[in-house]
Amino acid sequence: MTLYTRQSSNIRRTWLLISVFFIVVIGIGYVFSMAYNDVSILYIAVGFSILSSFFSYWFSDKIVLTMSQAKEVSHENAKQLYHLVENLCIAAGLPMPKIYIIEDTAPNAFATGRNPEHAVIVFTTGILTKLDKPELEGVIAHELSHIGNRDILLSTIVTVLVGVVVLLADWFRRWSFWGGGRKSSDNDNSQIQLIFTIVAIVFSILAPLFAYLMQLAISRRREYLADTSAALLTRYPEGLARALEKLTADTEPLEVANRATSHLYIVSPFKGGQFKELFSTHPPLEKRIKALRELQV
Repeated sequence: MTLYTRQSSNIRRTWLLISVFFIVVIGIGYVFSMAYNDVSILYIAVGFSILSSFFSYWFSDKIVLTMSQAKEVSHENAKQLYHLVENLCIAAGLPMPKIYIIEDTAPNAFATGRNPEHAVIVFTTGILTKLDKPELEGVIAHELSHIGNRDILLSTIVTVLVGVVVLLADWFRRWSFWGGGRKSSDNDNSQIQLIFTIVAIVFSILAPLFAYLMQLAISRRREYLADTSAALLTRYPEGLARALEKLTADTEPLEVANRATSHLYIVSPFKGGQFKELFSTHPPLEKRIKALRELQV
């Protein structure tokens, strides 16, 4: 297994997700349009999904960086960090990403961007000061693995899928509340429309839940893959394992974090108990650390 073992698989999974995404949106739009006897709802749903996909592909990284209050740093301002990233990029065969820093003492990091040529790695000031060199190399290798495995594109598509499904469901509930839609005068058509309305209500409740569960499953899996790829890149799993231990022990919350971007970080920026872990975008840190220490490289 190498850094690129999962790359083609993730690319195929991305296109599969895009296809499933459009099918899901078209399906939801069709059910809603039948419930209201208005085919324009289907056209709106499809058009909105296409625009959302295009917009997120090209501008999601800029939005995330703005939301996170991250600032780009130059080589002159962060020479040691640049050299660490540059050396690992050479080993991984990846282009040098841009480096951004968040002024926050909570230790964390994430990668974003639509492809390796337009990638960005973001570090908090806390992670730069609290980790030693081998630990920081493990974190950098983890984020570079996300870039090399095309995880950042995959996570973007999943985020769009969740967002569109939730918006469609929310619109339907609001429209239903205000009595939107057309009523058919034909009894048979009215019965069919009533059936579709009931199905649409069920969809509007369950669709966001299924979308979130899909996001959780994919996000957790890609964290395990990035941990493994990072260990193979540095040939020192203990570095990343120790880094995760320090991040586990640190209880300081990341002020700029929010639910929309939490899945991007190397560890969840939200602290919570076991119940919260069940609905976290990240696997339990104890399991990730154990898996790293069981690796043979």
